[in-house]
Amino acid sequence: MSNIPRTKNKLKKVLLFLVALYLMIGASLYLLQEKILFLPTVLPQDYQYEFNHPFEEVFLKTEADAVINAIHFKIENPKGVILYFHGNAGDLSRWGTIAEVFVNMDYDVLIMDYRTYGKSTGKLSEAAFYKDAQHCYDYLKASYSDSKITLYGRSLGTGIATYLASKNKAKQLILETPYYSMVDVAKSRFPFLPVEKLLQYKFPTNEFITSVECPIVVFHGTDDGVVPFESGKKLFDIAPKLQATFVEIEGGGHNDLINFKVYRNGIEEALK
Repeated sequence: MSNIPRTKNKLKKVLLFLVALYLMIGASLYLLQEKILFLPTVLPQDYQYEFNHPFEEVFLKTEADAVINAIHFKIENPKGVILYFHGNAGDLSRWGTIAEVFVNMDYDVLIMDYRTYGKSTGKLSEAAFYKDAQHCYDYLKASYSDSKITLYGRSLGTGIATYLASKNKAKQLILETPYYSMVDVAKSRFPFLPVEKLLQYKFPTNEFITSVECPIVVFHGTDDGVVPFESGKKLFDIAPKLQATFVEIEGGGHNDLINFKVYRNGIEEALK
């Protein structure tokens, strides 16, 4: 009988430790979510970009304290223009090179850096992502009709591209490794936490996609270790069926879809 109090004390200590650990993880997710979600690299304002195709560097003032840096690739007689929204890490010195694959397909491309990325400045917020994206779309509208604008989102950028597609009359929407919502992805990582209440950045792609009226093409790899394949498939399942296509890439990860023929063929088909 003398061991019962000791056992209870040990159980109490273990329980208190687990509760403290739970609260610590939840607090860290809430307080550090910007550092977890966004991994920008900063470029000097006098940094000189180097790409394989002709381009114009653009600075768009979207708010009093925010300037968006973008690269506008331009070719002769383009088939149209792609407004490209990149992933959560890096800057235009890397993403511009990635986007050049579409210039090789005879498209102009405008690709922006989000606030705090590269040379872009301003305070981050979810609303700011959407506002700056719309500003880029309006910039293109001065030179291209809606029927010539393709919205392309990759990873983080898929939620932003889908938002734009729901608010404008673009030619089409292409999503590479999209998520149902940021909450959905967080739930897959932290199923034991109330992520709906902790996340300030929700990026509810699922809410936007139901209002999209243009054709939609979704690419997702089955072995994606960042955005679960199931999240992208669930997003497609609620998309307007008559205009949506899902391209499953067997064995595809998060950053290597370009290496798969089914992706390359799908992109060529979408951009004909």
